[in-house]
Formats: sequence, C-alpha cells, structure tokens
Amino acid sequence: MANQNVNVQGEVSASSMRRVATTALAGTSIEWFDFFIYGTAAALIFPQLFFPADLSPTVALIASFSTFAVGFLARPIGGVVFGHFGDKVGRKAALVTALMMMGVATTLIGILPTYALIGPAAPLILTLLRFTQGLAVGGQWGGAMLLVTESAPSDQRGYYGAFAQAGAPIGIILANVAFLGISYACTDEQFMSWGWRLPFLFSIVLIGISLYVQISLEDTPAFKELEANRANAPEADQPVKTTSERSPVLQVIRTHPRQILLAAGAFLAVQVSFYIVVAFLPAYGANPDGLGLSRDFMLAAVLISSFVQIPTLFLSAAYSDRHGRRGVYMLGAILGGFFAFALFPLIDTGNFWLIVLAMSGAQIFLSMMYGPQAAFLTELFSTEVRYSGASLGYQLGAILGGAMAPIIATALWKDFGTIYISVYIAIASVLTLISVILLTETKGLDLEQTKPVKELETTT
Repeated sequence: MANQNVNVQGEVSASSMRRVATTALAGTSIEWFDFFIYGTAAALIFPQLFFPADLSPTVALIASFSTFAVGFLARPIGGVVFGHFGDKVGRKAALVTALMMMGVATTLIGILPTYALIGPAAPLILTLLRFTQGLAVGGQWGGAMLLVTESAPSDQRGYYGAFAQAGAPIGIILANVAFLGISYACTDEQFMSWGWRLPFLFSIVLIGISLYVQISLEDTPAFKELEANRANAPEADQPVKTTSERSPVLQVIRTHPRQILLAAGAFLAVQVSFYIVVAFLPAYGANPDGLGLSRDFMLAAVLISSFVQIPTLFLSAAYSDRHGRRGVYMLGAILGGFFAFALFPLIDTGNFWLIVLAMSGAQIFLSMMYGPQAAFLTELFSTEVRYSGASLGYQLGAILGGAMAPIIATALWKDFGTIYISVYIAIASVLTLISVILLTETKGLDLEQTKPVKELETTT
C-alpha cells in the first residue's frame, strides 16, 4: 500500500517529496522521450519509409511533419478527457492511465510495417498512433505537474514543479542519445531497415513506471482535502449541480475563461521556439535543400543544447519561488524574441559550435519561461478544476504554438527565407509577453482551495 508521509499541516515530508519529484521526473522523461522520438523520426526517417517514394524530399518532409502535428491536435482532447478524470477521480489515477496509453502507442509504432509493405495503410496507422500519443501527453502533463506542485511546500512550488518540466529536455536527450547510439552501431541500411525501431520499443519501460506510481504513491494533499470535503458535506447543504458544475472542464471554462486563454498565450513562445529548435532545425540542417549537413551532426547539437536547458529550468523555477513567476517569465520572452534574429545567422555558418550556441541560446531563454510554468499554471486555478484548467491552458498553447511550428517554419523557409522564421518567433514572444502582463502574480497563493475562486484581477 502507498505510504506518503504527511505532517499535521498537510505538507508532504521531505523524503516523500523527493520520491514524488523523482518519480514524476522519471515518468515525464520517458513519456516525452516517446513523444520526441517521433519528432526526430518525422524529420529524418518517416519521409523515406512511410510515404510514396516519388515525393520530393521537401514534400515528404511536410507530409511527415503533418503526422507530427496530429499529436498536438490530440493534446487538448487529452487535456479535456484526463482533466475531467483527474479532477473527479484523482491526479494519480489519471497519470497512470496516460503513462500506460503512451507506452502502448509508442511500442506499436516500433513494430508498424512501412509504406513499401502495406501501402497507404502505413501513414494512416502511423497517424492514428501519433494521435494516441497526443492524447496521452495531453493527460500526462497535468497529472505529473500537479503530483509535485500540489505536494510541494508553498515556498518551493516552483522548484519542485521544475522536476515535471525537466522531463521535456531529458526526453529530448534520451531520444537523441538513442538515435545517435543506434546510428553509430548500425550501418545506414540497418538503421533505416530496423535500427530506428529500437527507441520506440524501449517505451515499454513506461508500463513499469506507471505500475510503480500506482503502487507506491498517494494522491496529493490538496486533492485528498477536496475529496474529504466532498464526502463530509451534509447532503442537505449540497445544492443540485448543473451540468457545468458536474463537469470540471465545463466548470473551469465557465469560471476561468480568461486564465485559460492567457495561460495558452503565455505558452506560445515556449512552444514555437522549442519545436523549431528540436524538430525543424535538425531537418533544415540535414535536408539536401537546406545546409546538407549530416544527421548525426544536427542531433548532437540538439543533444548539447538540451543539456544546457536543464539547469536553466531549475534556476528559473527556484528564482520564481523567491521573486515571483511573472518577472523571470517576461524576461525570457523578451530575450527569446530578440535572440530569434541571431538564430539563423549562427545556424547558417555550418560551424558545429556556433550551431550549438544558437540552439543553446534559444533553449536557455525558453527555459526561463518553462521552468516556473508548472507552478504558475497550478496557482491560477482552484483545486476542484485545477487539472482541467491547467491542462486546457497548456495544451491549447501547445496546439497553437507547437503543432504547426515545424510546418510553418518549413513553409516560411521555402517561400520567403529564414529571416521570416525569426519574425515568427518574435511575434510569438510578443504575444506571450502580453499574456503574462495580463495575468496576476501567483507566488505564495494557497492551493488548499476547494471552492471556485473569483477571476484573478490584472496587475501591472
């Protein structure tokens, strides 16, 4: 039976908090690994294996990135479904289900026949499995994020929230290490024949992690308090609930629409910058119509920049615990918007270390936003709708920012030149800056709220 020590104030003990944080980090790392190996494969492998051979490299790349985008289209749906589940049944149950779903979908991609074997069915099944990955990620983030932020001490909520956020760069590192390692161990023919499948098959590890979460961890103190209040409230004191009150998703849309939209806007710059770095730039660098560099060259640059991202995440998150979420978030948006115009001049040199510098700079500035984001979104919503509200804001920002970023970047590059990709990043940064300005500072707010909170007032 799970044993998560809680003191008399309802706070999780330090040892249990570390266990929760490391478990969330492990789960999100493998989950994002699964999600990101698809992005790497969509850029470098799927155009050749899952689409007709008579397509040009650029058209095949756009078709492959279109299946990549399907995962983002599914993420808000996953946020809705798992948000309802997580607010009604519990954070842990929703997280376990999402981890299981991701593990199964990714493993099936690893055994999927190619276009040469089953024709048009190959990209159709691939798209369906990518959609399932998106559903899982749409539910996983809210569960992992709330598992740590609702359990953490109020003055360390940002820091511990970064453990859930760090799963993204660690997932990128694992994905690139996997592809680089297999690439070095195999010939090109072996890699394209069966070697690329091995990282997808590795995702079976998620099943073990999900079982560990189910057996070893309890739900968060905030959710358990909500459950206790629901159970102890006299029946006579419980009004007849409307449909929106029975559904946390409908309820949060009715009571917190402004926070959802602004949370999505606050996520735009993170998503646009991140997916241009990890999905578009490797394709741009390795594409014969682009720089014509080697696949391993670009993957190694992404790998190094992702290592750089991790300490920035934790430093920014810890800083937000002391000085507030909004300041560091807005600074990241401003610096990221300006740096966008240095990105491609550095990339186009073809020099490995200048490419690393370009990618690392972009990763550092987006991490100044992504680090404190878990705590920031947690604190925007009350307990009874927090999973739904945070997931909707996050996943809406993901679909508006990340889903189309590689496709838009590819189209801008082909039709207008890379300078317009920089303009695209800068516009996203401005929209994020405006969104954060319109949100209130949330640091230090009490999470033990079980009644809908009033809409937060704008602060300057």
